[in-house]
Amino acid sequence: MCGILGYSGDRQASGILLNGLAKLEYRGYDSAGLAVLEDGEIKIVKNKGRLQALEEKIKSGYDVSGTCGIGHTRWATHGEPSEVNAHPLWSDDMSVVAVHNGIVENYREIKNKLAEHGYKFYSQTDTEAAVKLIDFFYKQEKNPLKAIIKAIKNIEGSFCFVLLFKDFPNEVWGVRKDLPLIAGQGKGESFLASDVSAILQDTRQVYYLDNMEIVQLKKGVVRFFDMEGYAKPKELSEVTWDMNAAEKGGFEHFMMKEIHEQARAVKDTFGSVYHSGKINLEEMNLSDEKIKNISQIYIIACGSAYHAGAVAQYVIEDLAKIPVRIELASEFRYRNMPLDKNALAIIISQSGETADTLAAMRRAKENGIKTLAIVNVVGSTIAREADSVFYTMAGPEIAVATTKAYSAQLIACYILAVQFAKVRGELEGSEYERLIGEIQKLPEKIDEILDEKERIEEIAYKFTNARNAFYLGRNIDYAVAMEGSLKMKEISYLHSEAIAAGEMKHGPISLIEKGMLVAGIMTQKNLYQKIASNMLEARSRGGFLFIVATRGCEALKEEADFIYNIPETDEHFAASLAVIPLQLMGYYVAVARKLDVDKPRNLAKSVTVE
Repeated sequence: MCGILGYSGDRQASGILLNGLAKLEYRGYDSAGLAVLEDGEIKIVKNKGRLQALEEKIKSGYDVSGTCGIGHTRWATHGEPSEVNAHPLWSDDMSVVAVHNGIVENYREIKNKLAEHGYKFYSQTDTEAAVKLIDFFYKQEKNPLKAIIKAIKNIEGSFCFVLLFKDFPNEVWGVRKDLPLIAGQGKGESFLASDVSAILQDTRQVYYLDNMEIVQLKKGVVRFFDMEGYAKPKELSEVTWDMNAAEKGGFEHFMMKEIHEQARAVKDTFGSVYHSGKINLEEMNLSDEKIKNISQIYIIACGSAYHAGAVAQYVIEDLAKIPVRIELASEFRYRNMPLDKNALAIIISQSGETADTLAAMRRAKENGIKTLAIVNVVGSTIAREADSVFYTMAGPEIAVATTKAYSAQLIACYILAVQFAKVRGELEGSEYERLIGEIQKLPEKIDEILDEKERIEEIAYKFTNARNAFYLGRNIDYAVAMEGSLKMKEISYLHSEAIAAGEMKHGPISLIEKGMLVAGIMTQKNLYQKIASNMLEARSRGGFLFIVATRGCEALKEEADFIYNIPETDEHFAASLAVIPLQLMGYYVAVARKLDVDKPRNLAKSVTVE
């Protein structure tokens, strides 16, 4: 969950590293640092806190010369955020310096063994143990490649390292296991990064490293090696998306910009598979025959992706009549339940690098289950390893709290549900066309909601000092409640729970007190009266009723404190509209509390550690 960079070329490295790290700060922002080879020595500068503090410390890079270096933004796992624990970290004689993303699980054993050879340790990090292990083998081999290979074979965990060796000026080395690392090729210069957005200002020519692969950078030269030390050819790719997508575009925060980009993300994701009046999944390696033979679906995901999967569970079961289990990846990977060999595992991840989700997908594959990945990042590990891939078209998402990527995932799930239902004979032609038409109308309806966002802003300011909130729903609305509640707690730090409304009387109702925010989602007509009864129980105990309901719902017209009506759509797809006011509610409460909306505390965008 950290951001890492490497550069070798003719330009001053520190400025390039600082610019790139600014694009990666969403991956970690409790400390930052860089190391640059300068006059035969490695100069290291690091600082606790945001990147801005590091920039001020070295006068935006002018105080550090040299044309080869590495950089890092940290999300702490081992050791508190501090200048000592910040990256880069180094060997005792400063001959090897590294930055690191991930976790070294056996770092204690490594430290104990190295201590027997006279190594001293100054930080609380697992990274220091790995750096000094590489140094231990480097002292024997006098060869960076051989040292990295030997060390990596003794390191357990998921990680990637980017390294400098003092005796090899103008070279940057990198290696990855499970976590992302991308190499960039420029004119007379080369780059390494944990995210392509960090180097797009300099090059669009990139290589995606395979797992357990080593990379060497020199000025304008990129070479790859396997774990036996043999050189590997690799195909160069071109990044085509617009760099402007990673800029705020006049909005105060990336999150608000990305909320407004949801209509476009929905439209583009649908358009990527809808051609000549029909959905085509053949390019995903999903033939009609394969779809007909699916006997069970496992949807595996974490966080907001899990909530998108929860919506999909209801929609797929109702339309396609296929049994669906929605599984938290962090739980699925450790369960020993019997798996249906004719099942399809749908793996949902925005980054395509989510550690638990990747591990769960691998477990499914080991058990002979076919996998379909829904991801937003081309070339990501999950995308490369899955049997089939459905790329969402959200574009780069910078805010830690997802909005447009979640909405694109919903559309991907709707498409699968509708097409599976058609292929399996559960939908007649006219109903299929009607549902397609409803999906196509979602973008304009999303924009219609956003045109009235100020109504949500007015209500949000009432809860600047709130302590607790409940989000209630049933069926699809419960899945929406989970996402709305997560948005609130992620960025506003208001304690929030999503509750299946029927469970209120089984404990949660005892927590309701006067003025407490109780949000109810009402988009499923056959459940209007049920959820209304639950909301009235909350109101009678002093709850403030905030309702998101489809136009025409009269169930709480007189009793609710605030009702936001969303446009009508087919109930299967209502989540795409109901979630928008809930995203806005979380956003505006956070703004009212004067919090960092895009970079909430303790969170990072890509969860690449277990």
